[in-house]
Amino acid sequence: MIDEAFSTEIDGFIERNWEQLVADIAELVRIPSIEEPDKAAPGAPYGPGPALALEAALALARRLGLDPHNCDGHIGYADYPGARKTQLGIIGHVDVVPAGIGWDFEPFDVTRKDGYLVGRGCLDDKGPSVLALYAVRFLIERSQRTGEPLPYTVRFIFGANEESGMSDVGYYRSHFPDPVFVITPDADFPVCYGEKGGYDARITSKPLPKDAVICDFKGGTATNAVPGQATVLLQVGAEGLEPTDRITVIEEGERTRLTATGIGGHASLPEGTVNAIGLLVDYLLEHGLCTAEERSFLEFQQRLLSAHDGRSVGVQASDEAFGPLTLIGGTVALDKDRRIIQTIDIRYPTSITEGQITDIIGGAARAIGAEFENTLLMPPFLIDPDSQVIQALREGYNEAAGEEREPFTIGGGTYAREFTAGASFGPNMPWLEHPSWAGAEHSANEAASEEMFKQALKIYIATFDKLMSLDL
Repeated sequence: MIDEAFSTEIDGFIERNWEQLVADIAELVRIPSIEEPDKAAPGAPYGPGPALALEAALALARRLGLDPHNCDGHIGYADYPGARKTQLGIIGHVDVVPAGIGWDFEPFDVTRKDGYLVGRGCLDDKGPSVLALYAVRFLIERSQRTGEPLPYTVRFIFGANEESGMSDVGYYRSHFPDPVFVITPDADFPVCYGEKGGYDARITSKPLPKDAVICDFKGGTATNAVPGQATVLLQVGAEGLEPTDRITVIEEGERTRLTATGIGGHASLPEGTVNAIGLLVDYLLEHGLCTAEERSFLEFQQRLLSAHDGRSVGVQASDEAFGPLTLIGGTVALDKDRRIIQTIDIRYPTSITEGQITDIIGGAARAIGAEFENTLLMPPFLIDPDSQVIQALREGYNEAAGEEREPFTIGGGTYAREFTAGASFGPNMPWLEHPSWAGAEHSANEAASEEMFKQALKIYIATFDKLMSLDL
């Protein structure tokens, strides 16, 4: 347990600052900071939303006492100098995935309901970034009050492209040296020391034949999210086509539209999700709503989407550190050349390589005349769980929370993997129970418990203080 006087001091800081902290989260959430490559401009390489959110985050850092810098809209950082120039880094991101469908609240605002903050980015990653920034503010206030400098310089980095490639970190590392260690508040407690490999791909069918049944097909909002909705427009009437509990059937003149409603979620945690694209593919095949050429690609889609562990396409794998591979289909679309484009997201352990994935799935795609392109590759990231910083993070959590939990690995990809040394550190506590209406990251009704956030802020303050005492 942490010292009682220190605990009381932290509690007082949280109480004094909580309402302003929530207001600061809301200010960021109101900015729809979704990447829009077609609107890229000087100073806004990922589009206007991420650029505006980056400016807002840097303005908040300035107000809290750090010295902010905008790096041409790619990324930003804010420093608070310590006794040494050696930097302890903290990095969060201000970009978000699209809102998607199924919301009961305004996605781009913060609604307070039953002790929860609801809005896109509340949990991933605007809310946690603000928590970590206020934890730094605590250290600043104490340093100013006592006149004792922090042992290390704190560099808070604000990313603007985490959800769609992390090219922002590539820009940062090409211009600045890495901090000695980087912490990102973008996962679960107590501390994550490893992340599965990340592998995205785009699979494109041959052009549909002139007599094709499918005349439009779209679903999903991001490759790294299980789609909650998808729709297909068919060149047939609705006679004999019955709706199901998740698929509606609507006749549109001589055409029929099928709309599937699944259960969305983060690509790294597909258990319990229902892929809306997969629902439509199954329905089309079951009812023979396709030509022979369409059937070939639909059957391949079905194999891709029918098992989260990749067994149906031959890439099932697992290891001791990471557990099983996961595979989901994120988006589907029909392009101007009437080709079906299916994207997939794979999180893989060390027991399979990216080359094997490409050979197996790419080979199967090419065997039916489809094109296959690997669009994102991040090798598995793993550091020693017994290293001093990982153990300090573990102890910091356990002492502040009064618990005893061990470091772990995840299937998600965070900024930690992009640096020489790093770890993801909260604020999620997956063992907590939440109301059924409260959504997770990348889902509708994305929500964060205020009590969980208050506890997380206390953990951040106590742990950042502990890290300052290490010999880094």
